[in-house]
Amino acid sequence: MLSIYKDNFCFFVDSLQIVNYNFNMQGRYLKRKLHQIVRECLDDFPAVAILGPRQCGKTTLAKVLSAEIKDSMYLDLEKPSDLNKLREPELFFEMNKEKLVCLDEIQRAPEIFSIMRSVLDERGKNGQIMILGSASRDLIKQSSETLAGRIAYLELTPFLLTEITEDERDEDERLNKYWLRGGFPKSYLAKNERSSMRWRENFIRTFLERDIPQLGFQIGAESLRRLWMMCAHNHGQLLNSSRLGESIGVTHPTIRSYIDLLAQTFMIRVLPPFQANLKKRLVKSPKVYIRDTGILHALLDIETLDDLMSHPVFGSSWEGLVLENVMEVFQGWKAGFYRTSAGAELDLVLERGRKRIGVECKASAAPQVTKGFWNSLRDLCIREAWIIAPIKEPYPIEKGVTVTPLPTFLKTAAKR
Repeated sequence: MLSIYKDNFCFFVDSLQIVNYNFNMQGRYLKRKLHQIVRECLDDFPAVAILGPRQCGKTTLAKVLSAEIKDSMYLDLEKPSDLNKLREPELFFEMNKEKLVCLDEIQRAPEIFSIMRSVLDERGKNGQIMILGSASRDLIKQSSETLAGRIAYLELTPFLLTEITEDERDEDERLNKYWLRGGFPKSYLAKNERSSMRWRENFIRTFLERDIPQLGFQIGAESLRRLWMMCAHNHGQLLNSSRLGESIGVTHPTIRSYIDLLAQTFMIRVLPPFQANLKKRLVKSPKVYIRDTGILHALLDIETLDDLMSHPVFGSSWEGLVLENVMEVFQGWKAGFYRTSAGAELDLVLERGRKRIGVECKASAAPQVTKGFWNSLRDLCIREAWIIAPIKEPYPIEKGVTVTPLPTFLKTAAKR
């Protein structure tokens, strides 16, 4: 049982200071979906990596987990004093061989990975090391090369809608607040909209001016900002690298490398077209989304719900919100969008084995679907489809096709 105390607006869990942005206004820790999964992976693997964007709650999660585990220690490798403890990594790990060692911001010391392998193999037990990083495994190549078979990779996103059910607001207010502010804890839990927007603006600036250079990329902050903003304006649309390159004065390959960087640092999602063995002319370009709607709205200067409802990105913003939450529930499923040259279109197709599910996103209280939606279901032989809209109650419109609120769909999907 965790003991939580409030003292000068900071929180403590079993004597470990926990930053307060994973707590609601009543001081209650908002338990993350990944919490139990990490515990299980620590039982099954020598090392566990928790990857995700900066400020999404990795540190809080790791400290709460460390408080639950009897022998553990935490190092923040952005602190010179903690980084200095690893000057002699073999000696450090030997001195702490009976403890779970948590290393935060591991990309600051990638040379540690080669030492980790020998340490993990020598001890021959699970639950030895937990590492946290703000870049995907593709950007931390040392880990995938040296720790193969020894490490479990888990991704922590900003808050999911299902993780903020303890908010005191009613369901509609909670959804609107989450949609507008996004899921980054400090943004969602800010005292008002202005404070939330200010935090997101500072996050964007820090990401461009500090985080990207720290990852070793010599990319002009202004060029990357312009691309990021253009992705925001094209949120939910097909990726046209040539047009983006012409707009900011760089080549098509350079645009793709920038897009890959933003994707691997969890800022954007590149959703591929669904590949089906059909005699149809399918769209081959992927679609691009800003993964967090709060960051999307900050890039577009959308501060209030009224601003959002009158903005051209309104519908695609809802689509991005739905996709991020749905794809987290359907991890392990093949995911893509479906579009043909003849006009058949479906926002999301989920496939596992012979099972296919269709998802259409409509930001309307009275959602209507087009002929292209029905054609897509027939093309792909989909017998279960959902139209997710900001409504209060689900209702069927045809056999196997249901219009539903997002919270209801997520609860239904979680039971699969």
